[in-house]
Amino acid sequence: MMKFLMMMIFMIPLFFFNMNMFWMAQMMLFLLMFLFMNLMVNISVYSNLSYMFSCDMLSFGLILLSIWICILMIMASENLLKINYYFNFFLFNLIFLLIMLYMTFCVMNLFLFYLFFEGSLIPTLLLIIGWGYQPERIQAGMYLLFYTLFASLPLLMGIFYIFYEMNYIMMYFMKFFGFDLYLLYFSMIMAFLVKMPMYFIHLWLPKAHVEAPVSGSMILAGIMLKLGGYGLLRVMIILQEIGVKLNFIWINISLLGGFYISLKCFCQVDIKSLIAYSSVAHMSIVIGGIMTMNYWGYIGSYILMIGHGLCSSGMFCLANINYERLHSRSLYFNKGMMNFMPSMSLWWFLLLSSNMSAPPSLNLMGEISLINSLMSWSWISMFMLMLVSFFSAGYSLYLYSYTQHGKYYFGIYSFYMGLSREYLLLMLHWLPLNIMILKIDYVMIWF
Repeated sequence: MMKFLMMMIFMIPLFFFNMNMFWMAQMMLFLLMFLFMNLMVNISVYSNLSYMFSCDMLSFGLILLSIWICILMIMASENLLKINYYFNFFLFNLIFLLIMLYMTFCVMNLFLFYLFFEGSLIPTLLLIIGWGYQPERIQAGMYLLFYTLFASLPLLMGIFYIFYEMNYIMMYFMKFFGFDLYLLYFSMIMAFLVKMPMYFIHLWLPKAHVEAPVSGSMILAGIMLKLGGYGLLRVMIILQEIGVKLNFIWINISLLGGFYISLKCFCQVDIKSLIAYSSVAHMSIVIGGIMTMNYWGYIGSYILMIGHGLCSSGMFCLANINYERLHSRSLYFNKGMMNFMPSMSLWWFLLLSSNMSAPPSLNLMGEISLINSLMSWSWISMFMLMLVSFFSAGYSLYLYSYTQHGKYYFGIYSFYMGLSREYLLLMLHWLPLNIMILKIDYVMIWF
């Protein structure tokens, strides 16, 4: 695991040369991706131990997703290169973020996990504040920072308490312990619920998405939301005893919140805002699945996290492609796009159909598992799940029909079709999302 870390660290000096290393960085990350894919991972236990890093199936999928999204972020941000807007610093920021995410997912020490979990905030904040579009981006950055930091301090205290009681904080050994302490339970999971984000503490997410540049939105939707799920999957091991008593709180909030947020999606007039709220709805089902603490819930949440990472990231790319043409993300201006970009209309359809969990996407597999899990927990959850699934299809259809059909805005004065780079970018989101279902057996037995 150290070798990949070293490769990323040694990429950093590339960006301080005066020459243009924009596409070189992408090629290097493609190479890193290829090498990491060929890693032998033991399905049931931690493998590839090196120093304090290791990799099991859960880490493996999320690290692959991180590298992949970072490659696609470079591809989506070609505009920075065109207008020569601090692209070298952008690449440095991106690699620094990737290093932080890589170390978050593969470190075994709980304290170091906390350190890198928080460290990934800094480059994200720089992305939003440095390359965002509107002046409100400062406020969005502050929301992101303070929501996460406010909930994370109790997590640090909880980790110190666990170390005091157990004398070690290696994740692998945590399965031998169980704690039945209310304060510890709340302090350990609140940081992850904010990061997910759970309903009631989700306000930072739509704000950050709307103000972020395309690369910021991609990494937020693709990876940052998954940090919370990953943390919950790891920490729930020691909180099983008390989790059985208290987890119903989060399941109820998530199911009701998912339904309410789905309704809220129909009120949005900003494309990015709509996609951001749909992410909250999807993540609420993931929280519900993890909190049931059963096999179906765990694998379902893992599959849906990876599927949603690819799907949501792709939709933010589509929103940005429209934004680059029209300089507006309003649904009132982005109408009748089928007249101008018929080929792009196909990609809107493909990604939005994956968003509503149509086969053969990973989202479908994840949602089936999560519905199984929540129904086995209590059959009453069926009603909310029905509504969330139905409205998920509803707002996806609303977004598609509103942007692609209707009378186009007459204020458009110049336009051009999609570039091959943009079609490749969308293909690289959609293909893994719908092809990985063929090897779903690997994921289904990681636990």
